Amino acid sequence: MAAAESFKVNSLKDKVTLITGASSGIGAGTAVLFAKLGAQLALNGRNLENLNQVAKECEEFGTSKPLLVPGDLTDEDTVKKTVEQTIAHFGKLDVLINSAGILAMGSIETTDMEQYDKVMNVNVRSVYHLTHLCVPHLIKTKGAIVNVSSVNGQRSFPGVLAYCMSKSAIDQFTRCVALELASKQVRVNSVGPGVIVTEVHKRAGLDEEQYKQFLEKCKVTHALGRPGEVEEVAHAIAFLASDAATFITAVNLPVDGGRHAMCPR
Repeated sequence: MAAAESFKVNSLKDKVTLITGASSGIGAGTAVLFAKLGAQLALNGRNLENLNQVAKECEEFGTSKPLLVPGDLTDEDTVKKTVEQTIAHFGKLDVLINSAGILAMGSIETTDMEQYDKVMNVNVRSVYHLTHLCVPHLIKTKGAIVNVSSVNGQRSFPGVLAYCMSKSAIDQFTRCVALELASKQVRVNSVGPGVIVTEVHKRAGLDEEQYKQFLEKCKVTHALGRPGEVEEVAHAIAFLASDAATFITAVNLPVDGGRHAMCPR
């Protein structure tokens, strides 16, 4: 009975959690779930209007008002302020969720250096910088880091080259940092979503009809025969961040309806 009782995601109650990319998609859904689970939240996002709306939702479900730390994390001063304000407000940091990221279409023939730099700066460099600054605080609390990667980090897809490279980098970053921090009891894991119903693909350039066809194709490209929902990824993130996963580190957990295991026949 004691073992069963200890297997609780509600160990996130009162855990100070910094979530990036919280103004939309997986980051927003994770913020709302963590609020329901009783976490104290610091939320980062570039769209302040959306961020305020997410914070309002979190307040409805949660026990405390989230701290908003808006801004573009490719700006180094913004990264520093995000960490400083979080620590000044809460006095500690227990969980870091690196969810901010962008998707861009392009191949080796069409992806110019401007697009490459933008994708790598958002998806990799800012994650490295923010994590670097958060680690001293996470060591104090023996905290946890969860990075949002993608099935694109494990499998190869044409037409999204810089994005695939960035997510492979996040997978390796996760494993290396996990080994570096293991002796200090800080756990580091990532989730690898498949196609999840968010606005990210439309932002990358798909129109309504193309997006509809893209989701229809998920019946074939995902073993479970459908795209995923934000909440399904958020629950995996919550599991990895919680005391239900105290012996799990350096793992990339696919949340992709089996897509990572599939091969064309």
